[in-house]
Amino acid sequence: MTSSVGMSSTPGATDVPGTASPRTRRPAWTDLRPLVVRLHFYAGLLVAPFLLVAALTGFLYAASLQIEKIVYAHELTAPAGRTPLPLSQQVTAAQAAQPRGKVSAVQPAAEAGLTTRVLFDAPGLPAGTRLAVFVDPYTAGVRGTLESYGSSGALPVRAWISGLHRHLNLGEPGRVYSELAASWLWVVALGGLLLWLARRRSHRRLAVVPERRTIGSRRILSWHGSIGVWTVLGLLALSATGLTWSTYAGANVGTVRAALGWQTPKISAASGEHAAHHPGNHPGSAPVIGVDHVAETAKRAQMPGPLEIAWPAAAGAPYLVSQIDKQWPVHLDQIAVDSVTGQVSARLPFADYPLAAKLTRWGIDAHMGLLFGLPGQIMLMALAAGLVTLIVLGYRMWWRRRPRGGLPLPPARGRWRRLHWTTLAPLALLTVIAGVFLPLVGISLAAFLIIDVLRGRRARAV
Repeated sequence: MTSSVGMSSTPGATDVPGTASPRTRRPAWTDLRPLVVRLHFYAGLLVAPFLLVAALTGFLYAASLQIEKIVYAHELTAPAGRTPLPLSQQVTAAQAAQPRGKVSAVQPAAEAGLTTRVLFDAPGLPAGTRLAVFVDPYTAGVRGTLESYGSSGALPVRAWISGLHRHLNLGEPGRVYSELAASWLWVVALGGLLLWLARRRSHRRLAVVPERRTIGSRRILSWHGSIGVWTVLGLLALSATGLTWSTYAGANVGTVRAALGWQTPKISAASGEHAAHHPGNHPGSAPVIGVDHVAETAKRAQMPGPLEIAWPAAAGAPYLVSQIDKQWPVHLDQIAVDSVTGQVSARLPFADYPLAAKLTRWGIDAHMGLLFGLPGQIMLMALAAGLVTLIVLGYRMWWRRRPRGGLPLPPARGRWRRLHWTTLAPLALLTVIAGVFLPLVGISLAAFLIIDVLRGRRARAV
């Protein structure tokens, strides 16, 4: 993979960098390949440790939903009975167990054997965190209270694993690691795919099957390339969706989505003229419809569960009822229920989302292991294991090919000077765009170039 490509010796060919007569000009890939190899080398050598950590923690995160169900089985489940109690009675039981909090939403038990989750805003909790009180829907007995994190409702163990994957539980500074990994993953994956397909094409062999009769470095390379082909689409998807959560690139992604109108739509629910507060949360407020009426309205509106019923955010605001089933096929419709009349005042079907918003939703849920349920989680774990295998094989391959007593070396330097300007100009423009849109790519690429220059000077001085 690192063999040098010599200049053409055809008479009349020019030796001026970036120019060649039409008669002797070689295919762009001939001179571009060493540059891709060099980039793949540095990214693999220096960024792979971050990718390895992301893959290992991602493997654990893919299993976190099942871990959560095991760890919190007492809170999440209850013996199935004949008829559930009214939802309002379950909420009252939760309020008695959590008198200091303010009810913000309730998630009725979606099926027999599960508990109802009543969510509270409570003082002293971090942003995006609520208290969840788990209630037996048949006895109104409280099964437990736990912190619930984010829109996914992750409980403490899953939230800890999520933080480990996102920022190593170091807070905002730790997010640099995951953004660096997500920013380079697509570069490494596409570069490796190009190199592998070109190599296998020259050997006229299938690119998806390892060579059986090879040994040593050729065998390692064969497995490295074949596994890369099988995982490349998943790795690209992980890179794209991972960047939506990142600090710097994520802000750019948000700007682009806003400019192109790709943002997730919000339900239109104009405020009414009456107060809309739940009795008990706001003493003295005017009587309004209760949560039982809202649940019945959602049923009549053909909103099957699982559901989340959110309390009115302000006086005169409606209840918001959202489907929260993110498995395939997804059920993510929303309705607004007038807090005085009990009628549906607005509706936002998921089918009406713009295609880009749907793709974003599906991509994020797939990244989180929510889409497709357990099969999706197994696929994520297999993809993480594949990435770990690729990294280990890559390091082993380069280590075996290192000079005796030294570190592995990249291919010959300076090959970019041989690129024709029609290839070099778009490549340079793409590099600048990528560096601006993905700041950590730009910064780390500059670091690669500095390292490369210093190594070149040292080699010339020896």
